[in-house]
Amino acid sequence: MGYEPSAVRLAARLLREAQRAWALTGAGVSTPSGIPDFRGPQGLWRTHNPEEVSTIEGFRRNPQAFYAFWLWRFQSMGQAQPNPVHRFLAALEARGFLKGVITQNIDGLHQRAGSRRVLEVHGHVRSASCLFCGAKYPMGWVAEEVERTGLARCSCGDLVKPDVVLFGEPLTPDFEVAQREVAEADLLFVLGTSLTVWPVAGLVPWAASRGARLIIANAEPTPYDPYADVLLRGDLVETCTLLARALEVDLA
Repeated sequence: MGYEPSAVRLAARLLREAQRAWALTGAGVSTPSGIPDFRGPQGLWRTHNPEEVSTIEGFRRNPQAFYAFWLWRFQSMGQAQPNPVHRFLAALEARGFLKGVITQNIDGLHQRAGSRRVLEVHGHVRSASCLFCGAKYPMGWVAEEVERTGLARCSCGDLVKPDVVLFGEPLTPDFEVAQREVAEADLLFVLGTSLTVWPVAGLVPWAASRGARLIIANAEPTPYDPYADVLLRGDLVETCTLLARALEVDLA
């Protein structure tokens, strides 16, 4: 562990005392469930070029390459199980310690763990949409089409893209909701994110400028560590287990 027990006690006290606390989560929350992150030591962008497989321009230019890279990863997300970090945040919400979760993740594990209010600012992998007419398709249909032809096309003829936000696209409407909620929050609990991707990273200084307390729990340093009231630098599962014990929250 990279922090003292007093840091855990202070974080627990801040969570206990907050009236309008929100969690902000990134890929590090889901890595214990077997879903790789992007910028960590073993992250996907260490071995793959995001310009080719994670931009809207790349998708339009070569949708076959996009689906060859992502589809099996999207399918593996559907088979992944929530881990203790997801369960901890769901339990905090159930106990009234959190109003909800703002997540950059697209895997839906927060909801499957029991979180009721989840703002998915980068979208999700439950469905896909036509880039031209907006028609919705289930991901099962997309998978069948990709297996058959290498890509998915709408009945109108245009490409069908999973409902995830790629670089070069605007965030989902959930982001505007997140901005409003953070403006009124008295605590922002940040977990498992490098805080390097904007505009989501901007929620942290925004919260601090509005007077919110800040807890940052992440394996690596972030650009906004100086804003934090508490830094918890260590394994997230262990961190949340200790916090659950301090708050008398059941993770079962």
